[in-house]
Amino acid sequence: VQLQASGGGLVQAGGSLRLSCAASGRTFSGSAMGWFRQAPGKGREWVSFIHKRDGSTDYVDSVKGRFTISRDSAQNTVYLHMNSLKPEDTAVYYCARTEAHYYSDCRRPSRYDFWGQGTLVTVSS
Repeated sequence: VQLQASGGGLVQAGGSLRLSCAASGRTFSGSAMGWFRQAPGKGREWVSFIHKRDGSTDYVDSVKGRFTISRDSAQNTVYLHMNSLKPEDTAVYYCARTEAHYYSDCRRPSRYDFWGQGTLVTVSS
């Protein structure tokens, strides 16, 4: 599986961006797709996942109500719609795939086996 993340850029606080994660190879053979982010000097943080079985989603508290994860199975693409962006959302965003089934495992970076290359999101104040 190869994952290609795109859509990052520079945006002012309050603005919006849409990140895309295009999968190729054994596309969506896993259980869920997730988005993570890593801010400068910080560890990798789980942001959201979408479960393949039923399309259920979850978000880290800091983005709830602002970010929405979605998928287009026909295009083998997962999106992260980011609204009301804040400077603290500045990070490199990564998409990844997991075979994990339990939702608790889908929040753990260690449970993801394929990762995209990352796309930089910079939110200016």
